[in-house]
Amino acid sequence: MKIIFLGQAGLIFRTDGLTIMVDPYLSDSVEKVNPASYRRVPVDENFFSVRPDIMIFTHDHLDHFDPETVSRFISSDSGITVLAPRSVWEKVRRIGGNNNYVMFNRMTSWTEKGITFTAVRAEHSDPTPIGVVIRDRDGKRYYITGDTLYNEKIFDDLSITGNTEIYALFLPINGVGNNMNAVDASRFAKRIAAERTVPIHTGMFDCMTADGFDCEGKTVPRIYQEIVL
Repeated sequence: MKIIFLGQAGLIFRTDGLTIMVDPYLSDSVEKVNPASYRRVPVDENFFSVRPDIMIFTHDHLDHFDPETVSRFISSDSGITVLAPRSVWEKVRRIGGNNNYVMFNRMTSWTEKGITFTAVRAEHSDPTPIGVVIRDRDGKRYYITGDTLYNEKIFDDLSITGNTEIYALFLPINGVGNNMNAVDASRFAKRIAAERTVPIHTGMFDCMTADGFDCEGKTVPRIYQEIVL
């Protein structure tokens, strides 16, 4: 699995000819709403040439589901499978066309080309936020928490869906906007006990780094580059 970090919470997974894009934010939409939240890193327009097979949105906030970014990838003839919880699904499906819009709420699973996707609980300010576990053809699980606070019920969802053995964990550590701070994210990572843990959701609208986040197997990503696990 090749993984590229797009900044904020955006990720691209590539495996055996399948391209999966999660929560891409490649615009300045947030700044238009809140001038203090301007991009610290310019958009790399090279990524607009990516043609994802699957797009996943974890919740309906501009830095995760950004219509300006979405329009670069999803059109009436793009033929993409879109996995989104109800809050996003109700908006994105209006694009129509030959895309497959899957309402991807908690505890829902979707399998495509041998890859299984499972939605699990997230604790956030959006009404229907999710995390997602991607299980590849070799059985490795990659868990993206989405924006979330530390909540015990999240671990229940992972147990019920059989996703307790995680290879790589991707989680926010910024501590604002109803996200875990670095201390609680460290506690969360310890509970998950993944082989590799990737802190995200920093450095886009602030100057925060992952220095205060402590856990075994920490891998700090660099924007627009491959994450080597």
